[in-house]
Amino acid sequence: AALLKKRFNVGHGVHIYITKRIPVAAGLAGGSSDAAATLKGLNELWQLGLTIDELAELGAEIGSDVSFCVYGGTALATGRGERIEALPDPPPMWVVLAKPPIGVSTKDVYGGLNIKTARHAKTAQMIEALHRQDEEAIFSLLHNTLEDVTLKIHPEVGHIKEQMKRFGANAVLMSGSGPTVFGLVEKESRVNRIYNGLRGFCDNVYAVRLIRSSETCPNTDENGML
Repeated sequence: AALLKKRFNVGHGVHIYITKRIPVAAGLAGGSSDAAATLKGLNELWQLGLTIDELAELGAEIGSDVSFCVYGGTALATGRGERIEALPDPPPMWVVLAKPPIGVSTKDVYGGLNIKTARHAKTAQMIEALHRQDEEAIFSLLHNTLEDVTLKIHPEVGHIKEQMKRFGANAVLMSGSGPTVFGLVEKESRVNRIYNGLRGFCDNVYAVRLIRSSETCPNTDENGML
């Protein structure tokens, strides 16, 4: 809001109220999505007439994930995260997320990353799998280079991964620099089993359905279920 106000000489202010539905410091870009929503909302409220590309460019000045959140949907982000290439949505599926009650220092995780020895994602193959809508390939190609570092610092993240797999998730991965772990689930019938199993030892568990680009995001209930 301050960036837009200064950049475009807006002479009045705005009251902003945030209801957090994404846990703080969860590695899920919650703050970045709040920033993106603010940019898009104030563009309309203040009648600035900025295009989506111009908003994304401004977002890059705020944080590396903001441009991605301005566009939304599925995308390949390169550079510092400011170069966004839209990709096809994944096939319809469910996602179960679990955040252990710990904080992860992004600085420490990146500081512990050795680029020369790190395992890297097979990005080109993942893009092809998305175009083919190949669920099995998408499951097998999930990768997070930061995961090896975080799991050494916080072994409880690895424990959640193991349990999520045991309860029946098709594929499991840590989000961002952690600590949240997410599992992709093909069949809705498995979702409650995974959700309830994780709730036995983890308070912050959520089960959501992937929202396709053509859909409007629904509200969540008190249990974090869509």
